[in-house]
Amino acid sequence: MFDIFASYSPDLLLFLAGILFIAGYIRGFAGFGAGMIFMPVAASVMLPSTAAATFLFIDSIVSLPLVRRAIRLCDWSTVLPAVFGSVIFVHAGAWMLANMDVLALRWIISFVVVVMLALVVSGWRYQRQPTRPVSFGVGAVSGILGGVSQVSAPPVAAFWLSSNHSAEVIRANLILFFPLASIGTFIAYILNGFFTLEVGRLLVVAVPVYGISLFLGSRAFKKADQRLYRWIANLLIALAALASLPALDPVLRQ
Repeated sequence: MFDIFASYSPDLLLFLAGILFIAGYIRGFAGFGAGMIFMPVAASVMLPSTAAATFLFIDSIVSLPLVRRAIRLCDWSTVLPAVFGSVIFVHAGAWMLANMDVLALRWIISFVVVVMLALVVSGWRYQRQPTRPVSFGVGAVSGILGGVSQVSAPPVAAFWLSSNHSAEVIRANLILFFPLASIGTFIAYILNGFFTLEVGRLLVVAVPVYGISLFLGSRAFKKADQRLYRWIANLLIALAALASLPALDPVLRQ
């Protein structure tokens, strides 16, 4: 069986499958966070384009059963403007990545993520329904961060966690936001030839692992209370903040 994975040893494949399982479980439970867990590890052992194309496919296609339920629960009045903002401004993030100092960008990203986390932890909540321009603006920030570093979750996660919505609605918003916002990414990856034969081979292992972990994470959410959900979501944003800090490179990127 492993002949089709000539570039990867069985031990490495098992390790990647374990990381992907954890990422999928978190995605199924919280509605976001899988990319923050899987991408840094995968990109360290394969081409970043291969890792990104593999993850984009499994997260967008395999998670469709989650989307079906989320459609009935999400708040479309805030999700759609955020999606439009992200789709438009992801190109600005890509331009910044190509033309600005990378270290400066990473410090900016870290600052934005830390501010988002502080906002959520403070306990502040929206007292009214967010307007469409506000939702669009948050989506735009998410798109810029995604274009720069693939760390697009913290702004929208913090935004909806700071609302008075229930955990079910917040999770549904996040579940729908990412596949809709990734439509443009799919097109770009196809045009750039990122969906290679190697990606197809990795999907043989990745699809069942991610599918099972998504299912288990989703089942766990049904038994969780509001406080546990918010605690785990806050922890994921905190991990994103730590992982993006340039000052921690000697520890996290040896």
